[in-house]
Amino acid sequence: MGDTVCNGTHNKKALLSDPQLFDAKFEELVTELTERDFQDPGLVDALNRLREILDYNVPGGKKNRGLSVIGSLRELLPPSQLSQDAVQKALLVGWCIEMLQAFFLMADDIMDASVTRRGQPCWYKRTGIGLDAINDSFLVEASIYRLLRRQCRGQPYYVHLLELFNETTFQTELGQTLDLITAPPGHIDLNRFTMERYKAIVKYKTAFYSFYLPVASAMYMAGIDSEEEHSNAKHILLEMGEFFQIQDDYLDCYGDPAVTGKIGTDIQDNKCSWLVVKALEVMTPEQRSVLEACYGRKDEASVSKVKELYNALQMPKLYHTYEEESYQRLQKLIARHAQNLPHSIFLNFAKKIYKRNK
Repeated sequence: MGDTVCNGTHNKKALLSDPQLFDAKFEELVTELTERDFQDPGLVDALNRLREILDYNVPGGKKNRGLSVIGSLRELLPPSQLSQDAVQKALLVGWCIEMLQAFFLMADDIMDASVTRRGQPCWYKRTGIGLDAINDSFLVEASIYRLLRRQCRGQPYYVHLLELFNETTFQTELGQTLDLITAPPGHIDLNRFTMERYKAIVKYKTAFYSFYLPVASAMYMAGIDSEEEHSNAKHILLEMGEFFQIQDDYLDCYGDPAVTGKIGTDIQDNKCSWLVVKALEVMTPEQRSVLEACYGRKDEASVSKVKELYNALQMPKLYHTYEEESYQRLQKLIARHAQNLPHSIFLNFAKKIYKRNK
């Protein structure tokens, strides 16, 4: 996969890798959102706040979603068709996905009463922010459509991108709704924690925006807009998204916070996590009584008892078996559904997520 921009010009950008190009693009977009077009001096404080919000919340993650747009576009188009302008637009759309992620996470952290995110305090936990973070998250979401309109409005794929971002936002919010009503704060009912409900939450809350959205964006930008091709890609990418979330749930309990950048709270937060759903499928009635007494409790003793139960049920072993089965299933899906799409798009994703530790 080519990693540099080759458009015949000998500029510095031609020597940069995609991650370097992507990082360089962010400051340009923040400047565009906060400094251009605004003649009203009364907005200066609000725009300074927007810059602070974007700098703190958007660029701190692994950036896999955003980088997948340019990565996928490079697989879909030959270098001769990938102009400097097309690369810059792919970087822009990638950052729009990172902004969508930031918007979701800022709101999610408030709902979950989370403490840290990406190794630093959650935005709403910062001094002087509090619930003003709700409006701040709206600003991040609105910034997406401002950028798309300013930079992609004349492109044949513009309306496809608008519909894709809108639909993905709706699907993710439906998934968050399922998540919240399945495990309301202070109300513990393990009967709601079924594998069917878990898979629905994951599909809508995570898989669409994390996996389908970046690849579908690149497909539209490459001129691939047939429903059949998008449906085929979706089959593969939603399966990958399901595994990614199961892995995230596993790392919440078994990951090293120094590596993951966050302290796991799924047990305390009464989350419908893969670990608890799987445990419920294999445990004895006595073990279930322990789980019912301890799950969703904030005290350290209860959390420790749940973890002991997971270890007694050999959850790490069950997880590693699932990981292997998921990878084999994915290979079959790629063979079946990706006849007209380069397999490398999906395999590049797979390489990043299988066996990861953060």
